[in-house]
Amino acid sequence: MTRRQAAARVGADFRSAADWDKGITIIHRGRVYPDGRVVRYPEPTTTPGVKPGRAAGAIGGRVDLDRVEKVIDPRYLGLLEREQLKDLQAPGLSVRAIAAVMSRSPSTISRELKRNTVSQRGYLPHTAHRLSVQRRLRTRRPKLIVNAELFAYVQAKLKTKWSPEQISKRLARDFPDRPEMRGGIETIYQAIYVHARGELKRELAAQLRRGRGARKPRKKPDARRPRFVDLMKSISQRPAEVETRAVPGHWEGDLIIGAAQGSAIATLVERSSRFVMLGPVGRDRSADAVRDSLITAVGRLPDALRGTLTWDQGCEMSEHRAFTLATDMDVYFCDPASPWQRGSNENTNGLLRQYFPKGQDLSRQTVEELQAVADELNDRPRKSLDWETPAERLAALLDAS
Repeated sequence: MTRRQAAARVGADFRSAADWDKGITIIHRGRVYPDGRVVRYPEPTTTPGVKPGRAAGAIGGRVDLDRVEKVIDPRYLGLLEREQLKDLQAPGLSVRAIAAVMSRSPSTISRELKRNTVSQRGYLPHTAHRLSVQRRLRTRRPKLIVNAELFAYVQAKLKTKWSPEQISKRLARDFPDRPEMRGGIETIYQAIYVHARGELKRELAAQLRRGRGARKPRKKPDARRPRFVDLMKSISQRPAEVETRAVPGHWEGDLIIGAAQGSAIATLVERSSRFVMLGPVGRDRSADAVRDSLITAVGRLPDALRGTLTWDQGCEMSEHRAFTLATDMDVYFCDPASPWQRGSNENTNGLLRQYFPKGQDLSRQTVEELQAVADELNDRPRKSLDWETPAERLAALLDAS
């Protein structure tokens, strides 16, 4: 049977069947491969700007854990100080003695014990801390809800297709002497997306430029999620000798893609000599297939030519750690959207398109056919090599080293 047929026979989904077939064991947020390698998946990220709902019960009600864990001004008692207060109170020290040890005012300690001792077991520091956080919550009604005139003005302008920014700036002009008739851009958006309900929310949201009933989450530029589970090595960490092209053994790599994104060929170019190697990937463009193809290609090289490999941040190279373990070659990744950082490979891929035009099914290429194409390129004189061929330059560099 095929793998898909076997999966259907036992009632398993195709991905699980593929893992079982390859000997992969599924663990919580990760996988264990037959060679003992463990891959851990990153924790799921939340929508930027929206924190997950986390709350804990406390005497007197529930309180948001994010508020409990937030560190505020040192003039307020913190959780560590409340734990210290409990420890000092246990042997029977007076309020003034505790205040002297903690470098706090006696009235601060006295008020803390009076306000937050709510259990028959006496003062409990964590309960006291949660209650103090809950007491700090000062709920305030939204400005547009309290001021009916301001709300009517905003609603009228939204119906005439004004943007919240236009409304906010115009309020200061139309009501220069009435500070209560002010509303910031965020105030207007909050009134629509957070505080409005039901038909009113749908009506107000429909008047916005984009007509969205909910905010579109925005990613922060500095909150970029790591591309791979295994830690990447940036091109900025690459040894300085790679830049000089004086020492052979440093490679650049990429894939050239076939028709309908359904097939690929792995390309490797040696930086010093522009020597080319090609590896078949076929229709399976997975990271495992690319890893195996590269390991096979690099396996034919002598140790002197196994230096580094520079790749872009494509998902096909997510098995870079396994490749490094198998070949002893460190993999360095270019910056996002920076193909010029591996320019020799980009140039070579352009030459290869003469042999493998776009729209061609690259899975039909045999190993012998790929080797023939690589041999042609390696025996072609290059201007960048002072009209030497890549094969001649590589041989000369190996002899010199």
